[in-house]
Amino acid sequence: MISKNRLKHIQSLHLKKFRLEHQCFIAEGVKVVNEFIGSAAYKPLEVFATVPYLNAHHKQLEENNIPFTEVSEDELKKISLQSTPNQVLAICPMVHQKLDAVKLHTHLNLFLDDIKDPGNLGTIIRIADWFGIPQVICSPTCAELYNIKTIQATMGAMLRVPVIYENFGAVLKTAPDVTIYGAVMEGINVYKTRIENGILVIGNEANGISDDVLSHVNRRITIPPAGNNGSESLNAAVATAILCNEHARLHVV
Repeated sequence: MISKNRLKHIQSLHLKKFRLEHQCFIAEGVKVVNEFIGSAAYKPLEVFATVPYLNAHHKQLEENNIPFTEVSEDELKKISLQSTPNQVLAICPMVHQKLDAVKLHTHLNLFLDDIKDPGNLGTIIRIADWFGIPQVICSPTCAELYNIKTIQATMGAMLRVPVIYENFGAVLKTAPDVTIYGAVMEGINVYKTRIENGILVIGNEANGISDDVLSHVNRRITIPPAGNNGSESLNAAVATAILCNEHARLHVV
């Protein structure tokens, strides 16, 4: 059973303001929470779960020294951010990742310029995990990593791919001579060039790459459509997957 004060605290984490104040966030669902339990950095501070979950995962929680509280389905609904909560909710600590400047030269890295949709952000992080991208750098105006929609969309990839929030200018100061690719509507056909190591910039869903960031892009690349079609552009996450695939395809050992 959850006390009134504890209930109020958990519900406050539904808002970004209080997530920042308390430096923790909510993760939900059996698959997601199980991945967090196995993480050193994001190991849950506390778990709230129904009887079926505890019956199946009691030993795992105890072995990882994670405090847990049994809750009813009604209690879980009161603290959940989901319309249909799935057995378990965890309170996890925020992790502040640091930029690895060396990897800006040795790998392809992503810089997300004002990606607003949490689902897009989470999917891009998942794509980065799939293609071995070592870090995802987000502009300060990007969607929040700890938004529940972002977390769900990463499908656990945020545990494996560092996500750093940093101004583009500060990133450039750490690697002023790095190659910067920009995904734009008019540029070099991606199928007629190579995407080498450096930084790949993905712009805002509606407005693309901001003028300030675009001024630093030295390799503008585009994904050409097949023939005439009515689509104006690709979804940001879809474009990211295609471009990361082209990089990976040319660097398979």
